[in-house]
Amino acid sequence: MKNIVIFGAPGSGKGTQSDKIIDEFGVEHISTGDVLRSEIKAGTELGKIAASYINDGNLVPDSLIIDILASVLDGKGKDINGVIFDGFPRTIPQAEALDAMLKDRGEEVSVVIGLEVDDEELVKRIVARGKTSGRADDNEETAKKRLNTYYAQTLPLKDYYIAQGKYAKIYGVGTIDGIYAEISKAIKG
Repeated sequence: MKNIVIFGAPGSGKGTQSDKIIDEFGVEHISTGDVLRSEIKAGTELGKIAASYINDGNLVPDSLIIDILASVLDGKGKDINGVIFDGFPRTIPQAEALDAMLKDRGEEVSVVIGLEVDDEELVKRIVARGKTSGRADDNEETAKKRLNTYYAQTLPLKDYYIAQGKYAKIYGVGTIDGIYAEISKAIKG
């Protein structure tokens, strides 16, 4: 199985490139945000626990997110080509928990696609996306805050995956297809 983590700052093109990876490699898409919303909507036991944290204005603990991801992954069966993790992990403890969860299933993260884009371009993309997305958080001020959070919390994952020999640096500027050609090469290894 190919288990892929797509990694990059807000506006780096993760969603766009994830769709292309899914089309070429036939992997399943696991977005933590989508999974949490689905579990809550379905009223599963894990969803009820997650909702209690969210409704109290708290973050869902890493251990619960891992339990939910394990449940979703197990529900996909053994005959899948792999998965792409979108939006997870965001911290080193989450990455360690993901590694342990996959190891329990005889699996591992195959490759981490690191979309690298300079800040000026990221802010420009987010503001442009906001003009069509209707997302209130797609504005310059919020974009800069989201980038600061990304650099403080998520960027340390780059070194974590470099140390494992799994990080593939992809320059995320150019044509969508040109960037994807580099991603495809990295996945094929």
